[in-house]
Amino acid sequence: MPPAKELTVPYIPTRRFCTLIQQTARDFCVLSVFAILLSSLAFGAEKSTAPQLIALAKSNSAALRDAITNTFDAKDLKSGAAWAGRGHDFFFATEAASKPALFIDDTAGPQMQQLAGSELWFATASIEQLGKLHQFHYVIDGANFGGNLNVPAFTPDSYPQSGAPEGKLSEKLIHTSKIYDGMTSEYWIYVPAQYDPKTPAALMVFQDGGGYIDRNGNNPTLNVIDNLIAQEKIPVMIAVFINPGDISASPNTPTFNFVKGYGDRWKRTLKDSMRSTLYDTVSDRYPRFLRDEILAEVAAKYNLRKDAYSHAITGLSSGGICSFNAAWQTPDQFGRVISWIGSFEGIQWKEDPANPDGGQDYPDKILREPKRNIRAWLQDGSEDLDLHFGNWPFANLRMANALKFREYDYHFSFGKGTHNSGHGAAEFPDEMAWLWRDYDLAKTSQEFAADPGEKSKPPYRVAIVNRSSE
Repeated sequence: MPPAKELTVPYIPTRRFCTLIQQTARDFCVLSVFAILLSSLAFGAEKSTAPQLIALAKSNSAALRDAITNTFDAKDLKSGAAWAGRGHDFFFATEAASKPALFIDDTAGPQMQQLAGSELWFATASIEQLGKLHQFHYVIDGANFGGNLNVPAFTPDSYPQSGAPEGKLSEKLIHTSKIYDGMTSEYWIYVPAQYDPKTPAALMVFQDGGGYIDRNGNNPTLNVIDNLIAQEKIPVMIAVFINPGDISASPNTPTFNFVKGYGDRWKRTLKDSMRSTLYDTVSDRYPRFLRDEILAEVAAKYNLRKDAYSHAITGLSSGGICSFNAAWQTPDQFGRVISWIGSFEGIQWKEDPANPDGGQDYPDKILREPKRNIRAWLQDGSEDLDLHFGNWPFANLRMANALKFREYDYHFSFGKGTHNSGHGAAEFPDEMAWLWRDYDLAKTSQEFAADPGEKSKPPYRVAIVNRSSE
């Protein structure tokens, strides 16, 4: 990052300054321009938001160039993947030797403008449809260039709103597990402003929790919780954000040896292998860890509802299958699930000879095993992963069709995104409102049933779009 430009302000004696204050409107305007320039220079010294970049572009500020290079990674500018957005307002920038044409959702966008004396091009744009995932790319000299398939347009519910009091996030807490032989786990507890210790609160657990606690990040979950509680679209709830555990301080334990062996076999790090062991394993071990260790600690501090009707769980990728597995294995603990880009694949299949099931078996388990009382929202994209473990879009489609066939209360949101949180985060306010719809504080249970409109819809089918069928 280049150093901020130094701005020298001459000394003005007090008497003369007072005279300046009383001068004409023309002089006041000069001072206003000075303030704008100072603000612009501040923008250039650090990363800028989309509204800041747009303001600099509209004012033809000389600070725009520094703001662009400070905000976006050089590789994203060179590859045509740089963008910033807030609500409807978006800013796009790229490097190119000749003028690029911007396309948003495959429709021609605004004209790109060039920064004088550079190969930097930029455009400001408005995207009308909020709460959805969008995409963009460029065309340069007749050829497609760059772009991004994971551009969320957040609704106002994903930003802090006046009238929605903020809750409080705890400091990072550390737990040492007995079920996982000394594994240590980081977690945070979020308590909404409306929480009353005299009234039991609902509960929601987030896997990979550290990725959800930044209000200005890619998953502004805390804002959504505040806003929807204030709107009474979801109940007052305690949220637990838990990261995957760390087994490195417990060598030679059964858990360490298993995780180390798995990592060596698949060339994965110890930390990544611990996450997979926790999240991808189809068993009741991780749900018991949540119930008997983490949530027991939380319940010792806060007054929680004890019914599965009032408990939800969510995660993405391996955290997605982990969340569904927790509800499946312990339906008396969790009745509501959100899964983003869920890894319903054979990642931990037969790693433990005593455990015959893998994540790829869940569609068949849904079809053939006793029905659980679960309400589930699944999300995936057509450009999700296709690896030696399996095909993520196909697996999620199979999950949706199995849930449909057994008349579960489910929703399947399928788009064009990759293995990325953008789609799920964009629609998170809608997901939460759907998941907690018709919640009644007076109840402790409800038989979840398929939406009547879903019964008349056909199952999901597949069309080949990237090659001929011959």
